[in-house]
Amino acid sequence: MSRNKKIGQLGESIAKGFIQNLGYEIVAINWTIGHKEIDIIALDEGIYIFVEVKTRTTLSQGMPEESVSQSKINHVTEAARQFLYDKEYKDIRFDVISIHLKSENDYELLHIQDAFY
Repeated sequence: MSRNKKIGQLGESIAKGFIQNLGYEIVAINWTIGHKEIDIIALDEGIYIFVEVKTRTTLSQGMPEESVSQSKINHVTEAARQFLYDKEYKDIRFDVISIHLKSENDYELLHIQDAFY
């Protein structure tokens, strides 16, 4: 497994724990349809929350959340539309969890609610 994939998986694991600690129900991890993927899908009081997780070990190329491109936003929102096709829900939200991973047990996490629409 590549180093980047391991870093990404560790970041997603940290984000999953964070989401669970908020009391959200995890509905899916790495949900895919075609070539589109949603890192975490959670549910909180009838609101589906689609979470994009970005993890970096260095900030030399900017903060992790800055790497959420318009193309990525388009993929996540389209995948969310397809996920919701046959579901009942009150509302939806798109969040970003940004993780600066200094070491396996030392990180900074930023949770951006309503990061995009």
